[in-house]
Amino acid sequence: MHKQKTLDYVLRATWQAVAKMYNEQAIKYDSTMAMAFVLLTIDIEHGTPSTSLGPLMGMEPTSLSRILKNMEEKGAIYREKNPNDGRGVLIKLTEFGIEKRNISKAHVLQFNEKVREHISEEKINHFFEVTQTINKLIADKSIFELETTK
Repeated sequence: MHKQKTLDYVLRATWQAVAKMYNEQAIKYDSTMAMAFVLLTIDIEHGTPSTSLGPLMGMEPTSLSRILKNMEEKGAIYREKNPNDGRGVLIKLTEFGIEKRNISKAHVLQFNEKVREHISEEKINHFFEVTQTINKLIADKSIFELETTK
């Protein structure tokens, strides 16, 4: 089996290339791709509960905590008591954070526009169908369902 022909290899290699590309851009703005992802995930008007961010982004709490601390130190976000849940905290964007978010959004849109210039809408729709199917198979635990634990 050629590793270049397996779906997981192509997905991983492509994602690593995309992540590297985004990180190369983010560093120009004293940021990282992960920080940009957080900025784009936070509700710009109401903020986002800190406990919701990790699941929304598919990120572990310890990694997210480190990123949030760094973003808070840079002045991109602040924490506010959640008025709907006295124990909870909302993560909100500062004006600086909104500026950084807009830069991140522009780069994401530029990436998508450039890809769409080179790939037909039909192929892009197929790509989304394929990734949705893969995600559903994983979520349904259908991939390794026949294996038994020893």
